[in-house]
Amino acid sequence: MSAVAKRGGTGSAIARFFQTFGAVSVLTGRMVRALFTTRFEFGSFLYQVEQIGVRSLGIGAATAVFVGIVMAIQFAFALEKFGAIDTIGRIVGLSEVRELAPSLTALVVASRVAAGMAAELGSMAVTEQIDAIRALGADPIRKLVIPRVLAGIVVMPLISCFALVLGVGAALIVSRVSFGIPGPFFLSTALDAIVLKDFTAGVGKTPFFGFLMAILGCHYGINTTGGTEGVGRSTTTAVVVVSIAILIADAILTQLFLSL
Repeated sequence: MSAVAKRGGTGSAIARFFQTFGAVSVLTGRMVRALFTTRFEFGSFLYQVEQIGVRSLGIGAATAVFVGIVMAIQFAFALEKFGAIDTIGRIVGLSEVRELAPSLTALVVASRVAAGMAAELGSMAVTEQIDAIRALGADPIRKLVIPRVLAGIVVMPLISCFALVLGVGAALIVSRVSFGIPGPFFLSTALDAIVLKDFTAGVGKTPFFGFLMAILGCHYGINTTGGTEGVGRSTTTAVVVVSIAILIADAILTQLFLSL
C-alpha cells in the first residue's frame, strides 16, 4: 500500500470519528432538550429498565462469578509464593470494587445492550417505522431514545453492585475451599481495605458507561440504511464502538475519580 493510500485511510478514519462524535453530540443535545420540553414516557422507561437491567442480570452474574473465581485463584497462587496469601481478601476486594465489577461487567452488558438497541432501532429505520412516527407528529427522540438512555444510566450502577457482591462472594468461596482461608477473615480483610472513595471511584463510572452504551446504540440504530444488511452492519459497528468508548472512558474516569 502506498504512503498516499495510508494517509488517505488514516484521514478517512479520523473524519469518520469526528463525524460520529458530532452526530452523537447532536443527538445528545436533542435528547436533553426533548427531556425538558416534552412529556416523559414513563411506561417506555420501565420497559427499557426491564430489557436492559433485568434481562442483563444473567450475563452480568456469570461474568462476575467467573472473574471472581479466576482472580482468587491467580492471586492466591502468586501470593502463596511470598507467604502473603492472607492478603488475598484485600487485593481481590479492591480489584473488584475499583475496576472489575463496574468496568468489566459494563463492557459485557454494554455489548449485549448496544447490539440489541442497534438491531431493534435499525429494523425500525429500514422499515420506515421511525419516519411513520415523525409523520404522525410524534418525536422519535422522546419515544425511542430518552427511555433507553435514562434506563441505561439508572440500571448500570445497580448491575455493578450486584456483580460486586457476586464476584467477592465467588472469590471468598474459592479461597475457603481451595486455599483454606476462613470466609469471615477473607471478608473482614476485604472490608478493611475498602474505603468510600474506592466504592465511589468504581460505581461512579457506571452511569457514564450506561449513557455511552445507550446513546451509541440508538445512534447507530436510528441512522441505519441498506436493508437487512445495513442492520447487521450497524449492530456490529455499535458493539465495537461501544466497547472501545467504554475502555477509553474507563481510563479517563479512573484517573479523574482517584485524583479527587
